[in-house]
Amino acid sequence: MSQYTGLAGAGRDGPLCDLRSDTVTRPDAGMLQAMAAAELGDDVFGEDPSVNHLEAELAERLGKEACLFLPTGTMSNFTALLAHCQRGEEVICGRGYHVYAYEAAGASVLGGIALCPVAVRADGALDPAEIRAAVKEDDPHLPISRLLSLENTHNGLAVPLADMAAAAEAGRAAGLSVHLDGARFFNAITALGCTETDLAGLADTVSVCLSKGLGTPAGSVLAGPADLIAKARRWRKMLGGGMRQAGVLAAAGLYALEHNAGRLAEDHARAAELADVLRGLGAGEVVQATNMVFFTPADGRNDDLRAHLAAEGVAIGGSSSGAIRLVLHKDVEDAALAQALQGLKSFYA
Repeated sequence: MSQYTGLAGAGRDGPLCDLRSDTVTRPDAGMLQAMAAAELGDDVFGEDPSVNHLEAELAERLGKEACLFLPTGTMSNFTALLAHCQRGEEVICGRGYHVYAYEAAGASVLGGIALCPVAVRADGALDPAEIRAAVKEDDPHLPISRLLSLENTHNGLAVPLADMAAAAEAGRAAGLSVHLDGARFFNAITALGCTETDLAGLADTVSVCLSKGLGTPAGSVLAGPADLIAKARRWRKMLGGGMRQAGVLAAAGLYALEHNAGRLAEDHARAAELADVLRGLGAGEVVQATNMVFFTPADGRNDDLRAHLAAEGVAIGGSSSGAIRLVLHKDVEDAALAQALQGLKSFYA
């Protein structure tokens, strides 16, 4: 019998509790069954029924004209920027936002699009005054400001709708279109208690990741106006992102929308429980936001803590110093969380 029996990931090689990211989830039995039963066709020809169903489903749910299924969130954001901007034009975005900080500057390197970062507030929002100040005047010495790229959630923070709306309005008043990197879109609306269209309606285009909190093996969806999505589809082909019988992945997305989107509050609650235990141990600074906990050990023993937890069957990420991000997800059920909490308590006993 596997040592993992009865815990999340039972019967699989690996830790009992993997807190490195919400991208480490595995398809459960129901999702695998949906993938195996998916009706398939050639998506590059527009003939995969499951992909078409997923795109239509999310377009309706987000209140957009059309959607495009892509392999990754990075490609989804990239095709959005390419659809909005021409070479020599500029995207204004947060300095710590994923588009600027963690996507290898692909928009600039491959797309000829300038990225203009502005400061991100402690609550994850952009200050409208910073956006207005970043917009360039009509001068041949300067790039043309074309797009504002927002993010929600940001480092787990669900940015309030009022702040999102203020930023979007500042951008539109300056003639910018608005894109939303909503990699954890459903975590955001769960925390904010708003509808899908409340958040999606603030932006022209929205990128939603299916392989983070929603637990699919791969895939993101870009939603927006039909003309922009048509441009993005052409860019997807040029970037090599057109897949053939992609319905096996789209079926996982459809299953996740039906079964996993509504359970994200469980992850948020377990993150709050983990944060409370860490605070009770008095072992360092603790910040919790949606499904994430950022823990900075006061003693700086990050590597020792990581090794101790690994011996207890608990995986955490992070570097040798600074904050450690602990991420809750659908594969961290109560028994797995209890294992993590016990490991933390024994380390700091």
